Amino acid sequence: MSYQVLARKWRPQDFTALVGQEPIVTALRNALREGRVAQAYLFSGIRGVGKTTAARVLAKALNCERGPAEDPCNECRACLEITAGTDLDVQEVDAATYSKVEQVRELTEGLRYGPARNRYKVVVIDEIHRLSRQAFDALLKIVEEPPPHLVFLFATTEIEAVPATILSRCQEYHFRRVPAQVLAAHLRRIATAEGIEASETALRLIARAGEGSVRDSVALLDQLATFGGSAIADDDAKRLLGGLDSALFHRLLAALLEGDPVAARLVVEEIEEHGWDPRGAFTQFLGYCRDALHLALKADPAIVDLPTEETVALRALADRAGYPTLLRLLHHLLSSEPLVRRSEAALLAVEVAWLRAAELPRLVGLETLIAGGGSPGGLTSQSDTTSRAGLSGPTRPTRQAKQPDRTTQTTQTAPEPPPPPADGSGLPALIERAGRLRPTLKAALERARLSLDGNTLSIEVTEAFAESTLQRLAAQLDRLVQEALGEGACWKLRRAPAPAEPAGESGRAGTAPAPGVEPRPAGSPPKSDERDSAAAQSRRAELSRHPAVQPVLQIFETEVESVEPRDQGPDGEEWTGEPQGDQE
Repeated sequence: MSYQVLARKWRPQDFTALVGQEPIVTALRNALREGRVAQAYLFSGIRGVGKTTAARVLAKALNCERGPAEDPCNECRACLEITAGTDLDVQEVDAATYSKVEQVRELTEGLRYGPARNRYKVVVIDEIHRLSRQAFDALLKIVEEPPPHLVFLFATTEIEAVPATILSRCQEYHFRRVPAQVLAAHLRRIATAEGIEASETALRLIARAGEGSVRDSVALLDQLATFGGSAIADDDAKRLLGGLDSALFHRLLAALLEGDPVAARLVVEEIEEHGWDPRGAFTQFLGYCRDALHLALKADPAIVDLPTEETVALRALADRAGYPTLLRLLHHLLSSEPLVRRSEAALLAVEVAWLRAAELPRLVGLETLIAGGGSPGGLTSQSDTTSRAGLSGPTRPTRQAKQPDRTTQTTQTAPEPPPPPADGSGLPALIERAGRLRPTLKAALERARLSLDGNTLSIEVTEAFAESTLQRLAAQLDRLVQEALGEGACWKLRRAPAPAEPAGESGRAGTAPAPGVEPRPAGSPPKSDERDSAAAQSRRAELSRHPAVQPVLQIFETEVESVEPRDQGPDGEEWTGEPQGDQE
């Protein structure tokens, strides 16, 4: 008998042998046991995880002479013919070569007739996403309303290319990648049965190289067994699979965490000397850093696919570095991955990425600089950077020789001025303190007359602006008085009587200049801090207290400068006190 490759020889013939797809196996077995057989199933997933194999096993379970059964017997005529591909009632179609609409129409015409011998007529369409749009349309009607004896089984690696009209009429099952640990155990069973000598390290390398595909992993095992004469040496597995020794990764990770670019460059030279694929080395190192990140998070060491002693060493390194540092390093390496993948000079791209990563311990986050972090007398240490910077965004190298002076000046808080003396000589300091608390409060106090009577601040205002502002900022004024004069201090607000309005040169009443304000020459425009009359001041004060106006004044920290009349009639101005669109 001619030699049969291991991937075909060890292809599962029942659900029990299906590797790594336990949830799907459970669902299909329950459906068979309860008789809940759907009209169409869609199996999706990467290559080599058991989609077509599961479809064949399901076809045998539906038509087994002892069934429908949860597992086919693989002994009856129907099971044997389906396994051999000679059963007339089970058709397997490759959509890549059967994609024309005429072919699909011819197929659907024959499916309207019942099975020749079996219980069900089963159609397996592999890589269904390769059908043309017209072929999908021709298939849609019979998939939507199939005869009771017909079951469709679709398989695809690109489920996003399958029309939604087909998806909505199928039960979908997504086949996951098989974990490396499960694959290694499966390879061990095959190696033992086939008399292949292989260490656990070699089997783990094969499982990792298979990237979750059972078929690819078994094919690699077959290839390495052929190369070594039924014995797989660890060195052969590393050389043929392009895998790097984890000790090399450990040295590289330690170099990057310690900020040692020379050691990182030596690793690059070693990769070049051995002829390893730089892109593959970069990808494998990403996985190694991910394992370190998980160990830093106190994950179960069993999830790390490394020997026990190497796992212990990696965990010690991860604990010293800390989770923030490892996360920052992995983030940086992932940002360099597209450049490494697309670059024609892959080795150079890998070297630059690792050398840049070796500079990370020397970088200081902006918030660390603002907070006065950093080590004086040299570049920032790794502990400072990792504990405070993390993934804080843009960072830059900084020399710490001048850093302490700058940070001291930046972070040093100006001392609070002492409380004003009781004689009133300290009132300017109180006004300055008000400016730091609220600039508008300072402006209002500057326009008022202030005096101290013990721990009571008397405020006499002559302008509507100052009065309305102080009333509006009463809470801030309370805080200011408590801070400046101590607990129990209070303040009083009093409105000074309006000054008399003597007649001007033109015979009409004028406004007496406020104390400290120079008289305005006749005919010149009024200054911004002057008020025309007591009536205008009253109008501004009334409008400032209006519920619709107060929120605007608080948001913009301003006051009412002028009030335009809403209506001007022959009898003069008319104003109702309601805010209008043309008022400020």
